[in-house]
Amino acid sequence: MRDDRLAEIIAAHTHREGALLPILNDVQAAFGCVDEDAVRSIAAALNLSRAEVHGVISFYHDYKAKADPRPVLKLCRAEACQARGVEALVADAQATAGERVHIETVYCLGLCSVGPAAMANGNVHARLDAQRLNTLIEAL
Repeated sequence: MRDDRLAEIIAAHTHREGALLPILNDVQAAFGCVDEDAVRSIAAALNLSRAEVHGVISFYHDYKAKADPRPVLKLCRAEACQARGVEALVADAQATAGERVHIETVYCLGLCSVGPAAMANGNVHARLDAQRLNTLIEAL
């Protein structure tokens, strides 16, 4: 079943110029990771080496080699969010998250004027303080 779904994803994009990133995006979304089996299949379908595919995967932080079942909170720690106090929120957020929620540092969600900012489930949240951030983490 997984192999069938992977083949469908690859087939849906192989006709496109620059098919690698759309394929990687869909594989990551479908399986929660782009594992070695997927790398092999993608490389073969696009006539690329596994090293070329791996190079792209390792460049972008959103692609994971192993699926992590935990929900992810992407917390912006870029300069603008630092200037707005995100660093003071980190320790408490990590304590609230514990092992249940994965907090991932990102550098810019594009909400520089309304930081500190975070992204959860594809939704961005701005003007975070300790209470709002902890509520967001607990809701995941």
